[in-house]
Amino acid sequence: MIQYALVCAAGHGFDSWFASSAAYDKQVKRGLVACPVCGSTRIEKAIMAPSIRRGKGKASAEPTAPAPPAEGESVPAPVAMLSENERELRSKLKELREHLVKSADYVGAKFPEEARRMHYGEIEHRSIYGEASLDDAKALHEEGVEFHPLPRLPDDRN
Repeated sequence: MIQYALVCAAGHGFDSWFASSAAYDKQVKRGLVACPVCGSTRIEKAIMAPSIRRGKGKASAEPTAPAPPAEGESVPAPVAMLSENERELRSKLKELREHLVKSADYVGAKFPEEARRMHYGEIEHRSIYGEASLDDAKALHEEGVEFHPLPRLPDDRN
């Protein structure tokens, strides 16, 4: 799996995961990758920070944490200005998540096992959701099991 920072023709930036570089090229060529803000399928890779190795083979692409606030200093909360389109998209994602959670069975950590059993016809197909590690998700993808990440949104205070 590879993660790309992408940008649409309108300048909206977003990230997406692909099975390989070739899979990215194929999906973009077919118009299957769309901007989550405006829906544009004119997508390009954005400039990305490289993964830098530190010490003996340890790669790190994570930014360094900011210095902790001084004693008595308040920590500002992260904020964002959302356009009307972004608020509408957020609302639809929230509705989608609520619908999926309400209408599907929660299987927790057994998600990979249950998804496989349904894929191979061992049990009746039904809507489920739960947790899967990145390795489990890769294995399911390689086996051809269709699944999608459940949309997550920051809390409503943002």
